[in-house]
Amino acid sequence: MAAGRLIIKTEFLPTKYRGYMLPLSQVFWLAGSLLIIGLASVVIPTIGWRWLIRIASIPGIILILAFKFIPESARFNVSTGNTQAALATLEHIAKMNRSVMPEGRLVEPILEKRGRFADLLDAKYLRTTLQIWVIWLGISFAYYGVILASAELLERDLVCGSRSEVVVTVGDTEGSQSPCHCHMFAPSDYQTMIISTIGEIALNPFNILGINFLGRRLSLSITMGCTALFFLLLNICTSSAGLIGFLFMLRALVAANFNTIYIYTAEVYPTTMRALGMGTSGSLCRIGAMVAPFISQVLMSASFLGALCLFSSVCIVCAISAFTLPIETKGRALQQIK
Repeated sequence: MAAGRLIIKTEFLPTKYRGYMLPLSQVFWLAGSLLIIGLASVVIPTIGWRWLIRIASIPGIILILAFKFIPESARFNVSTGNTQAALATLEHIAKMNRSVMPEGRLVEPILEKRGRFADLLDAKYLRTTLQIWVIWLGISFAYYGVILASAELLERDLVCGSRSEVVVTVGDTEGSQSPCHCHMFAPSDYQTMIISTIGEIALNPFNILGINFLGRRLSLSITMGCTALFFLLLNICTSSAGLIGFLFMLRALVAANFNTIYIYTAEVYPTTMRALGMGTSGSLCRIGAMVAPFISQVLMSASFLGALCLFSSVCIVCAISAFTLPIETKGRALQQIK
């Protein structure tokens, strides 16, 4: 869903505005994150987490109905020969902007074939595709790792060990018992989560400047390198304010990473491959998200430093991959054909 949304925005926005407007959409992601934390602080202590899931599902149901009002990409319609639909979309845009359509007609060669998975691994894009996949997997791994590690740090205070663990034995038969950490978040913990989540928008001005002046590759390699550093800084025994500061910066950096790779992936592939490139990258993103809990909760319980080093190492690999990407898309018009 996120990939499709970004592709449509990328194809509607002029080249000079993409590096500014796409990161600003992060505000709405932030609003959703803050809303769910606020709901959790009220719903979980009163009627339980199951009701939180039910309430959180409502916007998704509404969104299904809203899809009807989202226009199809004019570029896509033209590339498939559906010029009437493309014209209708452009006329609607002109009307909204109180403008008029220029004289002439839309002319675009109809493509005989759509993008195929094999095109992503073609010699021209093979290196770019493989490096993008590594970056997407690593960014997702770090993003969800930060979120889940935040919960672990707040629940059991793993940084300084000032809070004793609450262990509840689960199981009735001998040999099936296992420790379950059941410490409930205090109001201060929800406040910490909210403050750290606000970090996702904190670096947006610098992220926008980096994307537009340093370029996509260098900006991403810098933020990924800083992400690796702040993962290691979590191992420092610090005060509550220090922990909040580290989490704040980590959330800011991982959000900046996502902003940049979204833009780069949508820009680097031509129209025939753009959705396919974003879709496959999104699949790697989900794999990173699935692996993250095993590191940020399971491994972190056994070896806190080991988990942080693993997160940091993955971010360093991503930083190197970003720096060595073969194509820079800054100021580059969207490519129409392969």
